[in-house]
Amino acid sequence: MSNLKLQKYIIAIAVIVVFLCSCRNENEQKESSTKATVLQTENEHKNSEIYEKGYDLPVEEPVKEEAIEDCIGVMEQIRDIYRNADKGTALNAVIEKSIMLQMKNVIKTNGYPVIGSDPYSAMDNYQKMERFLSDAKQGNAGEVILYEIYEDGGIGRLKYSYDGTDMYLLSARGTWNDDEEPVVSSVSYTRMKEWEYTEKGWFGYILCVPEPPEVSEIVDGSCLIRIKPLSKECRELSEKCVLPLGYQGNNVLCSNWDSGHLEELDYNGMFEYLYALKYQEKFYSDNYPNGIPKEEFEGLLMEYLPITKEMIREYAVFDEENQTYVWEGLGCLNYAPTFFGTSLPEVTDVKENEDGTITLTVEAVCDTVVCNDAVITHELTMKFADDGSFQYLGNKILDDGLNNIPDYQYRLGKK
Repeated sequence: MSNLKLQKYIIAIAVIVVFLCSCRNENEQKESSTKATVLQTENEHKNSEIYEKGYDLPVEEPVKEEAIEDCIGVMEQIRDIYRNADKGTALNAVIEKSIMLQMKNVIKTNGYPVIGSDPYSAMDNYQKMERFLSDAKQGNAGEVILYEIYEDGGIGRLKYSYDGTDMYLLSARGTWNDDEEPVVSSVSYTRMKEWEYTEKGWFGYILCVPEPPEVSEIVDGSCLIRIKPLSKECRELSEKCVLPLGYQGNNVLCSNWDSGHLEELDYNGMFEYLYALKYQEKFYSDNYPNGIPKEEFEGLLMEYLPITKEMIREYAVFDEENQTYVWEGLGCLNYAPTFFGTSLPEVTDVKENEDGTITLTVEAVCDTVVCNDAVITHELTMKFADDGSFQYLGNKILDDGLNNIPDYQYRLGKK
């Protein structure tokens, strides 16, 4: 074979080899590309499912680190307050309201909105939260960080963000270990199903949570936070006059009555609440194995209501043989839990009357499931003495409020 033919032969073989290699590489690239596309599609589908559920959303590492560092940093600022606080003897530490207030005063100097977990806590630097929510209502994207102080002395760093379509919550929970060192126990990222900022200054939202059949029990993702603080007078009257009663186990605040119509009140049910109001301690029925002595029962009720002994004997359940009033604790046989029962009574207005009495406008704020800043609105009339003591004179539920709440369940049955 001549050299020229040999060269052509070698070139031909080389071309064939290059072609075959090229085809192989192309096939491998196609196969690799197909696998990558399938993997990307699977990941996109998986991420789509995660974001569709809206809870346990992935948190980018820098964002998570920032939340942890901020949370620890704020806890370092209040460490001495926590260490010096009286936390009681229980395994689960509980700090007093005054300690919460000290912590708030420190945190607010950073410019953050901050609130306590105690009822009627006034949010400091609330204007930033209000501005963020007002902008979000107009469709403007933004974010804000709120700090909340919990009863155990820990804090929550709550970062709310709005992207123009959806609202999200990045929550970091700061706690204290056994050496009273700050640690972050959890960081979560969740989308909100719905949210609202009401005219009265309440920020209500419902977080995406696991739902049946994924879980067997309902998970409550609702939350209500008062952004615009009540006046100092309304907060003090709320705490002093209506919080001790509430809407569970008695019907002083959730029925219509006055000095001429006292027959509908549940006297056997209200006793324990009036007892706690007067003595600032829980009522223990073990101290009354045969019922509550009539002198003590009647004396307490006459102190807080415009009623006589004879009327109490007529309307309440009385044990003639032992000369005591019957009492039973709330249980599954005499009480069916309701969302309304957990509502927080909030005084929103105070009116002084010509006869020396005052009328409080009270709204039932429910943050469980329904997220309603006024399930009912009622007017509670009271009279205060010079020594600060007071008496309830009547309650009136406005509009069609009675139709919005369940029928009251008497503790011992209606007499």
